[in-house]
Amino acid sequence: MTDYYLAIDLGASGGRHILGYVKDNKLVLEEVHRFSHKPESYQGSLIWEADKIYGEICLGIEKCGAFIKEGRLCSIGIDTWGVDYALLDEDGNLISPVYSYRDSRTEAFINPEISHEDLYKVTGIAFQPFNTIFQLLSDKAAGRLDKAKYMLQLPEYFSQSLAGKVCAKEYNEYTMASTTGLLNASKKTWPQDIIEKLGLPMELFKPIREPPYEIGELSSEMQKRAGFNTKILMVASHDTASAVATVKESSLYISSGTWSLLGITGSPVLNEEARNAGYTNEGAHNGSIRFLKNIMGLWVIQSLSRELNNEFSFAELEKMAVEFEKNAPADWHIDLNLSRFFSPKSMINEIKEEYKRCGKKVPETPAELAFSVYISLANCYKVAVQDLEKITGKTFPSISIIGGGSKDGYLNSLTARLTGKTVYAGPSEATSTGNILLQMKYNNDPAVKDGFSDLVGRSFNVKEFKE
Repeated sequence: MTDYYLAIDLGASGGRHILGYVKDNKLVLEEVHRFSHKPESYQGSLIWEADKIYGEICLGIEKCGAFIKEGRLCSIGIDTWGVDYALLDEDGNLISPVYSYRDSRTEAFINPEISHEDLYKVTGIAFQPFNTIFQLLSDKAAGRLDKAKYMLQLPEYFSQSLAGKVCAKEYNEYTMASTTGLLNASKKTWPQDIIEKLGLPMELFKPIREPPYEIGELSSEMQKRAGFNTKILMVASHDTASAVATVKESSLYISSGTWSLLGITGSPVLNEEARNAGYTNEGAHNGSIRFLKNIMGLWVIQSLSRELNNEFSFAELEKMAVEFEKNAPADWHIDLNLSRFFSPKSMINEIKEEYKRCGKKVPETPAELAFSVYISLANCYKVAVQDLEKITGKTFPSISIIGGGSKDGYLNSLTARLTGKTVYAGPSEATSTGNILLQMKYNNDPAVKDGFSDLVGRSFNVKEFKE
């Protein structure tokens, strides 16, 4: 009988249900369900349509029965992007709306009573206007916390909903809690003095627990819909934490997708040098720290494609960029990590304005724009690697690029060339893979009794790129 594990991987632009199982000593992944979603406009704000997302989660689970033959579904794990959350009242009713991290409501609250410098010494979280801490301060000012009894980060909200017990949350899952900007990075506890000084209700914050752990089974309603029952686990529910579970310990990695997350796992680094370089300290699947930097990722090329009315496929944009590079100006890059590229009305206009500000040739054609994005992303990686090696005093000979962006051969090649490091690209389904590996660990699957790296190495085609 085959043991199956279901990873529900929710990104900021879509979700996927991936079944994993071991066959011929390799991990096999099968996509069961896929759907698109995006932040929606609501009364001048950007929100998540949580009910629709949950409906898609349930639909994907219903589809699993047709894929599982002569086997059993051992468990389900959900991962999502970080920082966002749902507020519930004492009866478990959702306090709408569920805001998106791309909403601008936090702008008036990014200078709290505690300085960013002092916060970093405790939490190690780099300043970003969308951090949970600033969202909660916005909620406090709007009166949304007056009736709030529960704060469930999104994977917790959807998982507890599947179990039919949204008010029964006992813990905050470590990797997601670490993205709030409120967790003590060294002690892995909520700093009560800071939370109280900010005037936030302490009851919203539950004890921290490291994954994987079980929160229950499918509710009776979901059992009827799906035709089966299974365990619901909290895995490393921050998607990057699940993805990094596929990387060997202490390796330099880039989790490449909508965002690019570049870093290593180890102990927290809470000094001013790390803070000034924009590095952050988030929880890893094994209880350690992902010391990393958030870098604007494929969101930029996706935005470029949309503004070009999707006239060109990503493969075509890449091909045009490769051709233009033959005659491109030297050092023709900009800093894509500037705030102007976070959520602009027009990505193309912002790119042009930044080149103009830097006194460089302004990209005009689709080929020039595509190359400008690729070379600028690769240069951001180069700078981030240099900063990381300086901060840690360590040199890394290679970079593991994981996630969907690992399939972008041109960006991988540019990264190898600019950083001077060997690039190993894959697995592309790193988040779902890590999610499943942690489920296998909880279920004592013999395929991971000696750790994850051997199974990952046997199962996926990892490509090598050299300078």
